[in-house]
Amino acid sequence: MTRICVAGGTGQVGREVVRRAVAGGHSVAALCRHPPPAGAPARVDGADYFPADVTTGEGLAPALAGADVVIDCLEGRSGKDRKNFADGGARLLAAAQDADVSRAVMLSIVNCDRSSFGYYASKAAKEHVFERSGPDTVVIRATQFHSLLAAMFGAGAKLRIIPTVKGARFQPIAPDDVAAALLEAALEPPAGMRHSVRTIGGPEIQDMEEFARQWKAVTGSRGRLVRLPLPGAMGKYLRAGLNLVPEERHAGETFSGWLAKNADSL
Repeated sequence: MTRICVAGGTGQVGREVVRRAVAGGHSVAALCRHPPPAGAPARVDGADYFPADVTTGEGLAPALAGADVVIDCLEGRSGKDRKNFADGGARLLAAAQDADVSRAVMLSIVNCDRSSFGYYASKAAKEHVFERSGPDTVVIRATQFHSLLAAMFGAGAKLRIIPTVKGARFQPIAPDDVAAALLEAALEPPAGMRHSVRTIGGPEIQDMEEFARQWKAVTGSRGRLVRLPLPGAMGKYLRAGLNLVPEERHAGETFSGWLAKNADSL
């Protein structure tokens, strides 16, 4: 049985890693700022939850005690979390090394190192931290999640429009499929490589408009599809197709399948 520490164990990917690891018979420590109470949807029975903060280092030692591997699913999307994202990764890895953790796995984004968009640049900076760390490290770069598209469509629908980005295609993937890849990387036998970077993409590549039509059909939204330009670094990233990895299509859950499964919460 492997002891697995999941940083960000209550996030959309982290909780799926925790769920899969517990179901596989492993011992799991989930660290997060505010552990959910018993019975909460984000809490998985059978896992141990530890209050910890990578921006300060508080609580990391007890969460990592006895762990064989750590999986970093932290997001750091805004504010202090994004500003300290790479430094937080360094604190997590230093604490992991002190605890004799043998491997660290990080969730990242495809081609984040080719974008100046703030969130993606913070992911790339954290990747460099992992590359230089003591334990063996694996970075799993994933395409955008199904939930990102759904959130964009849902936000626009409140204004009776369903926004799509001109010239943008997507290859969305289910968080559970990414969780499976993270856990597989954490548990595989040593391959003699101290650091590696892998990519995983969703099963289909389509124009954003097609995904919008699927979302509209499931939700019954009366919003009008509107194609809009997206300026700045994120628009440049999407128009260049840097969010796509056609050579790494994963035979997982499609956007339509994910919509059907989550229809009640859209």
